[in-house]
Amino acid sequence: MASRDPRVDAYIAKSADFARPILEHIRMVVHSACPEAEETIKWGFPHFDYRGAMMCSMAAFKQHCSFGFWQRKDVTGTQAEQGMGQFGKILSIKDLPGKRELTGYIRKAMALNDAGIKKPRPASAPKPPPILPADFAALLNKRAAARKTYEAFSPSAQREYIDWITEAKTDATRQRRMDTALEWLAEGKQRNWKYMK
Repeated sequence: MASRDPRVDAYIAKSADFARPILEHIRMVVHSACPEAEETIKWGFPHFDYRGAMMCSMAAFKQHCSFGFWQRKDVTGTQAEQGMGQFGKILSIKDLPGKRELTGYIRKAMALNDAGIKKPRPASAPKPPPILPADFAALLNKRAAARKTYEAFSPSAQREYIDWITEAKTDATRQRRMDTALEWLAEGKQRNWKYMK
């Protein structure tokens, strides 16, 4: 039995007049193809989960709608150049594939969820190590305890200090931040130590 979420009803009801029939059509096709689909709201728009994993989502904007699968190209083989999802900016039901084709995509998405295939995370290039500003490097060289702590930190922990110092708008603020950084580093503290448990 399909799980319908009243928040999705509310989302559709507050959508623009042109969007309501599109969203209702998508909802009907998803539930027809996948009776076990569970509705929810994630990131502010309707999603359809299947067997505990995201399967597809729909959204309404001021002048268009979107519909897409969580597994993207593994389901449809394409990605729209404009708009969110695989079908571009949807202005009417005619902009969607026919019910038979859409049902096929939904069943393919279900099979991917059944197989436990997860959406691959995009590969990101590692950030280069932070560049130590000359003025801060000179101060670190005078404070052995602070320098030792800084050098023991991971590049991301080092970057938090460097970014904080280099983002200062005035020289006075930069100097205060360097003095505070030296104090905290001498105590073995990371930049955001106040928020750590």
